[in-house]
Order: sequence, then C-alpha cells, then structure tokens
Amino acid sequence: MMKLRPLTAALAVTLPLIAAAPATAATDDAEDHARPAAACALAGKTGWTDEGHDTDYHQFQQPLGTKHVLMLFVDFPDAPAAGAPDDYYRQLAPAADWMEQDSYGRARLDITPLKRWIRMPQDSASYGFQRGITFEQHEAYVKQAVEAAQPYTDFSSYDMLYIVPTKTASAISFSPTYLYDPTSAGITANGKRIKWAVTFGQDMNHWGYKVADHETSHTFGLPDLYAFTATDYHRYVGGWDLMGNIAGAAPQHLGWERWKFGWIDDHQVACLPGAGSRTVHLKAVERPGGTKIAVIRTSDTTAYVAESRRAVGADDKACSTGVLIYKVDTSVATGNGPVQVVTNPGAAAPTGACTALDMQAYQPGQSFTDPTTGVTIDVQRRGPLTDTVRLTRR
Repeated sequence: MMKLRPLTAALAVTLPLIAAAPATAATDDAEDHARPAAACALAGKTGWTDEGHDTDYHQFQQPLGTKHVLMLFVDFPDAPAAGAPDDYYRQLAPAADWMEQDSYGRARLDITPLKRWIRMPQDSASYGFQRGITFEQHEAYVKQAVEAAQPYTDFSSYDMLYIVPTKTASAISFSPTYLYDPTSAGITANGKRIKWAVTFGQDMNHWGYKVADHETSHTFGLPDLYAFTATDYHRYVGGWDLMGNIAGAAPQHLGWERWKFGWIDDHQVACLPGAGSRTVHLKAVERPGGTKIAVIRTSDTTAYVAESRRAVGADDKACSTGVLIYKVDTSVATGNGPVQVVTNPGAAAPTGACTALDMQAYQPGQSFTDPTTGVTIDVQRRGPLTDTVRLTRR
C-alpha cells in the first residue's frame, strides 16, 4: 500500500553512507572472516524508503523491540459506526503474531484498542482518499482523529497509531501510512509528537490483517515492491514478499530486508563483495538460525541475493520452494522495482492461484548467470530446510 511522502521531510533527511567499498574476495572459502557481511551492505540513494542499510531512524521507526500501538476506531457524520470496535480489533490483531514470527521474535506489536467509536468532525468523503489524498490532507485526518480521541486516552504511552474506520465509510478506501515531517509543527498529544500512523481503509477487508504488517514495515523504512503502474502490479517480486503482494503465497519478508531490519545478524550473511567464489549452506529464512542469505555485491547500489525458501510458517502456501534469487538496487525508488526476482528458465508452469513469478525457486543442478556482472549462482544440494549454493563472480 502507498505511504505519503512529505517533500520537505524527504529533503531534510541525511543518509550517512555505511557500506564498505567493494573489495576483491579470496577464492578459498576458508577465508570467510576476511569478507565480513558489511562489505555487501548497500547505501540507499533515494532519500526516502528504499532497500539501503542506512535508514534514518529519526524519520523512520527502529524495527526492533516492542512497538506500542494505539488502535482508534473512527466514524463520520455521513458514515455512522457499524459493529463493535472489538470486531475490527479481532480482524487486525493477528498482525502482532505474524510480525513476531517474521522477525524471529525481534519485533513485537503491542496493540491496545481504545474500545469506543470516535466521531470525526468531517464527512468521510471530504478527506480526499478517493482522489489520492495529499500529505497535508492525510496529516489533517490523523490530527483530527487524535484530537477527537484525546479526552479518552493518553497518547504519551504509544509509539504509533492504527486508525480504523467503520466499514460504512466507503470513501476511506485505502490504507496509507503517515510518516511525519520533522521540519514542521506536525501533531502533538499529551506532550508527545505523533510520528507514525497507519490509517486503514476498506481495502483491509480484502487484504486482511497483513495490511497492518505491510504498512508498519513502511514506518520501518521499507519501500513498496509492487509496481505503481497498472500493467502488472506484481511483476517485480510476485507473492514472495508482502511489500509486493500482501496476499501472496509466500509473503514473509525477504532475507535482505530482515538483514536491513536487524532481524538477521551479520554472521548469518555470506558475502562475496568482489571477484572470487565461495560455497554457502543456507537455512530456510522461515526458520531461525543458520546462514540466511548469500550476497554477491555488484556495485555501490546493486547486489544479487540467494536465499532458501520453504512452505512452512507464514509461507506455508508457497507455490515453489528452493533457492530464490533476486536483484537488489538501492538507487531505485519505491514502486519502481528496487527488488526484482530472477526468473528460472526451468521453472514449472503455474497452477491455480500461483503466478509465473511465484514458481521461480531454483533447484539442485540449476544455475543463474548474469554475463554483464560476471555473476553465477549454482544450486548444488537441497535438504528439508536447507540449500547449498556456489557463488562465483569473475
């Protein structure tokens, strides 16, 4: 889903470069300690949400620890409340368990519902959602919800807000994320600046609770991986990440994003920052422990990543399993393909709800080569929850 970018905030963000410059890797895999994971970290170049490792955690929310979330329920003069707040809470509450599992327990959502309807001062159709909504309109919507709820709660105890509209408010159609503008007065309640909020729309009834995980990930600095143009919204990553298709068959976050978040430690990243080769034993990203991703850095902003995917956990409906290979480009803006899954010429044909891109996991004996960068990734062996790959860069 879309998040709204305040231009002044984007210009104010300073992104320090933390990634090391590419180096020539040794060919002997015994020298792993000479190739630390930091040599494959990439700096973001967009000045906003992207796949870089230098996210500004003044502008965005640190994706570690417990996030205390206040859930508000709002109705409108032209759309009175329908149903009990508890019903809406139960619809979205599973997002907390999903996030905890996805992060290996490193990020938790503590969601507290304010169990009453809060009446907004304007008609639902007046806020501009159906016309795309500007940052200023969106901030006004959040501010009005906060002001209306302030007599009933103390905002100082919470890190972010979930604002949930009644199902009768059809004009509140989609679910943008509010990211504050640090250069403006913004919204303050009980002495605390309101920095992050997810304002749910009626699309939550289609996407389900994972829309909360998707939108909360924007507050952590992640971009959208689906395409903003309507020719094929899911042409970049298919259903392999909920930042692409929220309802995808294997929606857990890609290993690269888990590394960016700090959910994967540096010692769980196998890095090939320059010419050379190495063999890597990967453990499925759906389960904790082991080496999670193998990265071949190809420039200051690009890398190929290989990870092991299995039909377990929240990915239990995965259309294909094996080694997923994708390209990361931290200079590409949200909605334009900052991550693109590599196609496998030997992939099986899609069936049922699966798309062609959902079938692209590589199997033992298959390999990927990019002649432009001299990268080859050979899949050698497979276990119940593991894959072994050989990385080479000429």
